[in-house]
Amino acid sequence: MNPPPAQRLRINRRRLLQFGGLGSLGMGLSNLVALRQAHAATAPPRPIEACIFLFYYGGPSHHDTFDMKLDAPREVRGDFAPISTSVPGLPVCEHLPNVARLMDRMAIVRSLHHPMRNHNSAAVESLCGRTPLRGDLELLANDPATDFPCMGAALTRMCGREQLVPPYVALPHIMYNVVMLPGQTAGFLGPSFEPLRILRDPNQTPFQVPELQLPAGMTAGDLSERERLLELVDAQTAAASEAPKVDQYWRRAFDVLQSDAMRKALDLDSEPAAVRDRYGRNTHGQSVLLARRLVENGVRFVSVYDKVHNGLNNWDTHVNNFGRLKDELLPPCDLAFSALVEDLEARGLLDTTLVVWIGEFGRTPRINSSGGRDHWPDCFSTVLAGGGVRGGALHGASDRLGAYPERDPATPGDLTATIFWRFGIDPHAEISDSLGRAYRLAEGEPWRGLFGA
Repeated sequence: MNPPPAQRLRINRRRLLQFGGLGSLGMGLSNLVALRQAHAATAPPRPIEACIFLFYYGGPSHHDTFDMKLDAPREVRGDFAPISTSVPGLPVCEHLPNVARLMDRMAIVRSLHHPMRNHNSAAVESLCGRTPLRGDLELLANDPATDFPCMGAALTRMCGREQLVPPYVALPHIMYNVVMLPGQTAGFLGPSFEPLRILRDPNQTPFQVPELQLPAGMTAGDLSERERLLELVDAQTAAASEAPKVDQYWRRAFDVLQSDAMRKALDLDSEPAAVRDRYGRNTHGQSVLLARRLVENGVRFVSVYDKVHNGLNNWDTHVNNFGRLKDELLPPCDLAFSALVEDLEARGLLDTTLVVWIGEFGRTPRINSSGGRDHWPDCFSTVLAGGGVRGGALHGASDRLGAYPERDPATPGDLTATIFWRFGIDPHAEISDSLGRAYRLAEGEPWRGLFGA
């Protein structure tokens, strides 16, 4: 049996010493370079600094985006034709032309699956990487005492806050399916790990977030004085009552208000018109652009939610699947996703920023009587870009109908583990709820092969 690569390297070095060094073996500079390259190939990629998580609420059809079934019957294959991409033999839907050009910077996982068939419970799977404890309820509601934390909140728990910018931002709205869609909160980690929520449409002109702006007439010096007085009052109150200090929330607010980096990130009007046009002059496109500006200024995790409510205005295409994808849903997604990848690359940020494209599940293989596809969590796709991913790589495969994983089945827990691992965090590290019960950060294994590790 051959030893693993790392062991082979150790054997080679030992032999070098036994034979008296490079000169004794007649090895030149080229041999030394080859040895170093072999060692580099076994080393894990450098940890990322940020993640942009693009969540397409409602469940995009994998058949009609990144896992087209060209040899399936017409009632499965659907209306769309495939187009070639920058990776030979890896076609995508004809309505993703901009993404197709960049497939050599992306990797596709085609074997995701989980057991949750309703939007609310399925959202917990994709946003938290967990199966909700209360099961597959149609209107599963939030329960702060027992809910699992979303990935950005758990990352904040592990990394802390060492700078003025918030580590985790979610935008441009909160998602609802009658009740607030679970999976968007810090859950049992508590309110101090909640994201900074930007609940304004970045496509508005001018784009402003009044909650993060100083009141008229107040200067930075005035704010610092108020902060000093608040700290004094808080210290005296705590000393008198022996009550726990709660100034962590005030501290977060003051930090954001005083942060030049946050003010810079939110200044969308400073972007050239051509860049804003490239992302798309719509809520989703400008939200994705804002996400780029946030990570560029130090935010570590940004969740961008496409669509607000369950119904006819999201990716839940029970009716007229092909018309809605072609005319409403895919064009803004194609424009924004591709613009983000190109923009990060142009700014030297693509290797250190992982971009995730995902919904809560896929759609049924067979088209229903209304020309739509229904919920299907038994197999669906996610796309990764940047963050050291091997461009054009594939993980897993679905069967001939796109109904079930045929090879290398994967779970949202694996995606979660991959994200933490890419941040340099052990996905098997533990966090605890308010009762002291310990949970792993992720119930899965990283997709190391997609990153050449």
